[in-house]
Amino acid sequence: MRTSRVLRGCREMRMKLMRVLPLLLVLPCAALAADRVTPVSPGGQPADLAPRPVEENYFGSKLTDRFRFIESKDPATLAWMKAQGAWTRGVFDSIAPRAAYLKKLSALGASFGFVNSVQEAAGRVFYLERKAGSDVYDLVVREKDGARRTLIDVAALIKAAGGEPQAIDYYQTAPDGTQVAVGISAGGSENSKISVLDVASGKTVAGPIDRAQFGAPSWLDDGSGLFFVRLQELKPGAKPSDKYLNAGTWFWTLKAPPTQVVGTLVHKGPNTDPVKFPVVQVVPASGRAFLFLLNGVQNEVDAWRAPVAQARGGEAKWQPLVVRADDVTGIDANAKTIYLLSHKDAPTFKVLALAADAGLKDARTLIAARPGRVIESIHVAADALYVVAREGLTGKVLRVDAQDKVTELRLPFAGTVQEVATDPRQAGAVVALVGWVHPPTHYRYDPTGGTFADLKLDTGPAFDAARFHAEELEATAADGTKVPLSVITPAGPVRARPMLLDAYGAYGISALPAFSPRIVSLADAGAAYAECHVRGGGELGEAWRLGGKDANKPNTWRDFIACAEALIQKGYTTPALLTIQGTSAGGIAVGRAATEKPELFAGAVGRVGDLDALRSETMPSGPANVPEFGTFKDPQGFKNLLEMDAYQHVKDDGHYPAFLLTTGLNDPRVEPWEPAKMAARLLQVPGRQPVLLRVEDAAGHGLGTTKSTRDAEDADIAAFVFWRAGDPAWQPKH
Repeated sequence: MRTSRVLRGCREMRMKLMRVLPLLLVLPCAALAADRVTPVSPGGQPADLAPRPVEENYFGSKLTDRFRFIESKDPATLAWMKAQGAWTRGVFDSIAPRAAYLKKLSALGASFGFVNSVQEAAGRVFYLERKAGSDVYDLVVREKDGARRTLIDVAALIKAAGGEPQAIDYYQTAPDGTQVAVGISAGGSENSKISVLDVASGKTVAGPIDRAQFGAPSWLDDGSGLFFVRLQELKPGAKPSDKYLNAGTWFWTLKAPPTQVVGTLVHKGPNTDPVKFPVVQVVPASGRAFLFLLNGVQNEVDAWRAPVAQARGGEAKWQPLVVRADDVTGIDANAKTIYLLSHKDAPTFKVLALAADAGLKDARTLIAARPGRVIESIHVAADALYVVAREGLTGKVLRVDAQDKVTELRLPFAGTVQEVATDPRQAGAVVALVGWVHPPTHYRYDPTGGTFADLKLDTGPAFDAARFHAEELEATAADGTKVPLSVITPAGPVRARPMLLDAYGAYGISALPAFSPRIVSLADAGAAYAECHVRGGGELGEAWRLGGKDANKPNTWRDFIACAEALIQKGYTTPALLTIQGTSAGGIAVGRAATEKPELFAGAVGRVGDLDALRSETMPSGPANVPEFGTFKDPQGFKNLLEMDAYQHVKDDGHYPAFLLTTGLNDPRVEPWEPAKMAARLLQVPGRQPVLLRVEDAAGHGLGTTKSTRDAEDADIAAFVFWRAGDPAWQPKH
């Protein structure tokens, strides 16, 4: 069972999906001055949209939304967005070094083979791999004898679809390794269709079944069927925010159409809330299944248990295991024991264990919480429980044996534990490690000898980490809080450079050290990259997450501002050289930092960013995000959302940095109208800096985006950084 992975995967696809590939052109980078920045010619930019103000009264507060009509995405508005996108494309294409830059970053990215989502079953190793030179991730299987086969060739799928991008969104192997369930979607839409393939032949044996965006497939022990999550079928005229309501769990014998066994529409199971996602997971070799109710993006879950035989027929009398107030965020189990990850009275998390049929009151503490160590995830294997923890930003793996003895494993190198794969039927674990300047490597841990062996899944050229310097610093926020700050620069003395400073800060997600040729290449080009670990993330535990949530959300962007000020004070950059970036929910951080302290920044990049938080609830993904950001339907929720809404904080007399806003027209998570509304509003500001809206017609939020599409976006962002830093060679001729 991979329950902990399910609980994580059904939330937002983490922002680090955006950290992919690249090699940047090596250029000298002398001190650059803001007065050398060339403005783009406004003559070629499409005409601004005329406002059509809508006034609303929120609990006595009158608020004007000048561009509400963009949300309809009518043909005229889409045409304007595409025209802005074409103009932006022209701006970047006119920056002379960009073409060579893109060629080099593509070449370095292509020299690495990247692997993720490793699973093992009956001696076979399965994984997603973007092979060296490839544009997409394929599903690969390595046999017992070491022979490797591509089970799903995504490039072939794209060719068969007439060039439309395709992506593997998720997969799950059957226990005996002979079948695999796979979700595939087109155009970055994440609208997965689930199919089952025979591993030996690669042929489809069942499916595809539509509306399986989140899938979370879980097999019966004998491989004769599986549970999976399926969205409701929308009726004509349904609201966009209805898309993810009334999701259900379905059971599929593979020989007949699937049937719904849990869900509000069929009145099966304990759930009566249409927002909550029911996920059924089989506990291997136990005859039991768990039912999880996921409340949108909330980390804490409700969970029940029942016999599998009852669950598959929709007749289960689900028995409660934990409720949301128990603060359990991860569950894994074998036939005898249930393991829980909880922050109840434990801000840095603890691990509990209880007998398979016992209640939470009978749980014992396996690993107690302690200051300075955050426990991140739990993974059951046949020999032990493997626990991923962190001290600061350095990953640890703890092993808890059958006698409850806890041992810290000696990892091959100090870095981030990127993923752990275990199976309750097999001893040991697969552990992936990575660092800022250390490419990812997948190891198998053998408990017999206590050793790690490189699985040789990851490929790449020799990499000289000594050319770079990765340093962990701290910034002091306005309230005195110490904020972790990571900086990656070329090796050598500290000096002011063009810099891209990133932040996220939501859902308790940790922005941990991870290798990216794009980041390394910025340093190769003479610039620097920094990650501000703002509150709202999970870097320092549950208290850190809550410190940037709801009424505390301003701490997220004020931590971001503090990081910028620290980097300037320490001599790493200057306001004239500094560009900030935020992706998805990180759009709140970048949008509000740039509107609250605009004089600190030369540029701001919002990648598929949440920039109109007050209206996000009306999107398809909106209801699921209420637990994280709140609702405009209550007074405090409205107040919080308004404070984090960058669009509503744009003022006509503001002096904002240049903005680059990106979107994909198939984005299912942050609707393209959010960046479009922000662009339209910024374009109204008299004497403004450049505002660029970058639009991808056949892409979405990032999941499934091809390497070449990502390379082009990364090249544009790097060009934006150097352009706004005043490098004469990087000024647009548009």
